Amino acid sequence: MGEEASCSIQLIDGDGGFNVSGVESFMKTVKLNECGLSYAVVSIMGPQSSGKSTLLNHLFKTNFREMDAYRGRSQTTKGIWMARGVNIEPLTVVMDLEGTDGRERGEDDTAFEKQSALFALAVSDIVLINMWCHDIGREQAANKPLLKTVFQVMMRLFSPRKTTLLFVIRDKSRTPLENLEPILREDIQKIWDSVPKPEAHKETPLSEFFNVQVTALPSYEEKEEQFKEQVGQLRERFNQSIAPGGLAGDRRGVVPASGFSFSAQQIWKIIKENKDLDLPAHKVMVATVRCEEIANEKLANVTNDEEWIELEEEVQHDIVPGFGKKLSNILDKCLSEYDMEAFYFEEGVRTSKREQLESKLLQLVNPAYQAMIGHIRAKTLDSFKDSFEKSLEKGEGFAIAARENSQTFLSKFDKSCEDATIKQANWDPSKVRDKLKRDIDSEILSVRNKKLSELSEKYEKQVDKALKDPVEALLDAAGDDTWPAIRNLLKKETKVAVSGLESDLSSFELDQETVDQMLSKLENHAKSVVEAKAKEEASRVLIRMKDRFTTLFSRDADMPRVWTGKEDIKSITKTARSASMKLLSTMAAIRLDDEKDDIQNTLSIALVETNTNKNIKERGLDSFDPLASSTWETVHSEKTLITPVQCKNLWRQFKSETEYTVTQAISAQEAHKRNNNWLPPPWAIAAMLILGFNEFMTLLRNPFYLAVIFVAFLVGKAIWVQMDIMGEFRHGIIPGILSLSTKFVPTIMNILKRLADEGQTPGPPAQQHQNASSAIPKSFGNGEFNNTNSSSSSASSNVTSLESGPELSSPVMQ
Repeated sequence: MGEEASCSIQLIDGDGGFNVSGVESFMKTVKLNECGLSYAVVSIMGPQSSGKSTLLNHLFKTNFREMDAYRGRSQTTKGIWMARGVNIEPLTVVMDLEGTDGRERGEDDTAFEKQSALFALAVSDIVLINMWCHDIGREQAANKPLLKTVFQVMMRLFSPRKTTLLFVIRDKSRTPLENLEPILREDIQKIWDSVPKPEAHKETPLSEFFNVQVTALPSYEEKEEQFKEQVGQLRERFNQSIAPGGLAGDRRGVVPASGFSFSAQQIWKIIKENKDLDLPAHKVMVATVRCEEIANEKLANVTNDEEWIELEEEVQHDIVPGFGKKLSNILDKCLSEYDMEAFYFEEGVRTSKREQLESKLLQLVNPAYQAMIGHIRAKTLDSFKDSFEKSLEKGEGFAIAARENSQTFLSKFDKSCEDATIKQANWDPSKVRDKLKRDIDSEILSVRNKKLSELSEKYEKQVDKALKDPVEALLDAAGDDTWPAIRNLLKKETKVAVSGLESDLSSFELDQETVDQMLSKLENHAKSVVEAKAKEEASRVLIRMKDRFTTLFSRDADMPRVWTGKEDIKSITKTARSASMKLLSTMAAIRLDDEKDDIQNTLSIALVETNTNKNIKERGLDSFDPLASSTWETVHSEKTLITPVQCKNLWRQFKSETEYTVTQAISAQEAHKRNNNWLPPPWAIAAMLILGFNEFMTLLRNPFYLAVIFVAFLVGKAIWVQMDIMGEFRHGIIPGILSLSTKFVPTIMNILKRLADEGQTPGPPAQQHQNASSAIPKSFGNGEFNNTNSSSSSASSNVTSLESGPELSSPVMQ
């Protein structure tokens, strides 16, 4: 086979330099990394120019440089070379070591010889020891130092691999192999026994460390064909060499193929530093480094994986269906690849690094998982809010809707979390679930408080509507039964509202204490409505009192009162003011507790029944003013709307503002009397009858005088009406005389003109008589109308305070 097929490289040069890049290139070329434990390492050692390279080239089809016999014997292989065995299964790595006893290194320079021997024993499964047939049985043969070297360096391996030592006897003589092998084994045992051993291995047999095999080959130069034939037979033994029963079937401590380069490099480093080589520790070290590299590589693969990048980006914005399964598959793939590549390394190290890789992977994906759980929680909460609101809109009971929706959406959250579960992780979403439950409970509490507030507001508005206007009307009517009626109204409407609220609260399944508090709050609100309305009306009590006084004083049986002079103004005034006092007493305090008080009696005594008090003061007796206080004796200050002192002040202001109305009534009454009293006094009438009897009899005897008097009466009446004499004297006698003097002549002229016009107008006698007779009543009617609507402005009255009752005085005519 050619060089390309065997891929030979110099592993270690003659100066001990390790070819790292060459080994890495070699492993990639022959795909050693993919072999796992299914590979074998074969090395050969022996004296210089003993045909080692020739044997390997024929045995494994390699192309190691061979010695040119025509140029003499000299060093051909320097350092350690490595190649791949061609057409050998499993993949076999062949190493050709520099020969021993070479003159090029000198007799005393055995350091590299020992180092290379130890390296071969540390990394090889099969070590070929090339030796001459004629050296067997000889005490000073060339193979003696070689075997001593092998056994000595083997002692530096704390727990050496069980290496197959295949002794290849070269240039075999006629002596049968059956006879040569016992002698060789005996020599080997002697050398083994003579080598100093550690205390732990003094009694350890050679077979514990080595599997000794012996074969023989004829001379290549003399019997080339026979040599090739037997080498071909030997080659068959290297096929499936690591299988049970093969040359290396019982090997131990194999380094996985992917760690071969690093392992060989570290072994050679330790050997060069002349340190004891602890193969178990080295194996652990190689496994640690290599598994770490594999783990980092797989972690990097996941980090750069397009599927993972896409999944991570999607989960930042919304819920990803099948998130847990997708992510578990990514992690499974990564861990499976790690297990495949690290399978052949030391189990403890492999498992430890796998756990670290799994931890790093979970650390990598944890933010995505948390984001996913966060989206699930947020979406579940939003869905709960919508569903809960719809349930309430459909009329479901609050507690039932809250309980069913809460259970439903917590179950949905659990199911969604199961879908997001990563099977490699043992993450518990219970904390997020607890937070979701707290959020749901908080939402339920918020909605409940809102609904309860709406219910309270609804029934408070109902109470407001049911109480405000009726209470205002009752207080406006202000009588003895006002507060009992208000109490009955309050009790009735409160009972209706409380019953309705209690019925609505049943769907909330509240504790009895909360229900009682809400019902009590509604009852208190109803009382506060009445109290607020009472305070509002109390602030307008003076206006109410004046309105009531005006209504009772100025109206009679729902009709405006006409002051004709027959009315008892004093009595009417007292009645109207008593009614206003009753209104004041009603508004003085809030009486919702059905407790008796003497406010009305106190106000009646202090404000209305004042004659007795005045008499007491006039006699000089001590008196106590019951209104000289800021509180009522039997009424709590919180229930007081108008204090006694305020009542006294209000009453004083009320009287001052209503006196004008009384004065106007008295003036109107006196004016009516004057307008409707034209007859002289009775004594004058009697005197006229007695003294004018003769004149009366004369008129009866002479009717002409009666006609003249009648005409004079008509003319006088006409002048009276036309000049409006009563109206002119309304402003005083002197102004009236002056005004009449200016109007007298024009009035006479106007009457004469009208009479002349009537005389010139022709007409039937009946019609003229009818017109004349109808003109007189018309004049009288006008006179009556004017007299009735005129009133004297000279009337005055002196109305004292109501403590002594109103005192009326007759008007004085000027």
